[in-house]
Amino acid sequence: MRLPGKVAIITGAGSGIGRESALLFAQEGARIAVADINEKLGRETVGLIGEAAFFIKVDVTSWPDTERMVAETVERWGQLDILFNNAGIDLPQATTVVETSEADWDRTMAINLTGVFLGSRHALPVMMAQRSGVIVNTASRAGLAATPGEAAYCASKGGVVSLTRQMALDYAPYQIRVNCICPGALEKPTLDRRRFLQTQSAAALDRRNEKFTRLNPLGRLCTPKDVAKAALFLASAETAYITGTALLVDGGDLAL
Repeated sequence: MRLPGKVAIITGAGSGIGRESALLFAQEGARIAVADINEKLGRETVGLIGEAAFFIKVDVTSWPDTERMVAETVERWGQLDILFNNAGIDLPQATTVVETSEADWDRTMAINLTGVFLGSRHALPVMMAQRSGVIVNTASRAGLAATPGEAAYCASKGGVVSLTRQMALDYAPYQIRVNCICPGALEKPTLDRRRFLQTQSAAALDRRNEKFTRLNPLGRLCTPKDVAKAALFLASAETAYITGTALLVDGGDLAL
């Protein structure tokens, strides 16, 4: 086992990358606080894991919610070793700056970037007192290189990369490691499919996936399991000397 006796909070753990990571971390010996705004999906994840997990309903844009998330985890298990700030969204259609509404900009920033700040803000004092801990953040390839028509998403994920590096420097004296993962085009995008289908067709989503598959050096899209395995790697003792890193999981896309 790679995470024996560890306690992890995973946000956005009701589906996708978060659920796959929760299952994998638990399989490797960790106890999991499954944090998600969707209670039904979050409890489904807990049901798949069993007694080594519990659910916390959390809006990652809320100071009180994220504060409670950390407090309940520590109260239940007496420690916090890993925080995986994974919750995130993408808009249902590509938008340039001129096409982006203030509401969509604010929502994207609040979930993708402020959510990372808030989770870390409340977890760090616990880890500092322990003089140990790991924070993993889900960024994106789009946080390292611009993507046409993704103004809010690129800006939010670029912020995650920079915040990751900054926290890595500030909290290294406490033996707290902070890294982020930069997935490429995902098999299941982190967008609201219902909203997507209000503006575009299911065929458009299929065309999007076919395009990215065709262009990728490895000839496929990134899967939630690909990212979960990277998160496990960064959370484990195998990366004890790695901090401040943005780990690409993109099938070589950025190398093009």
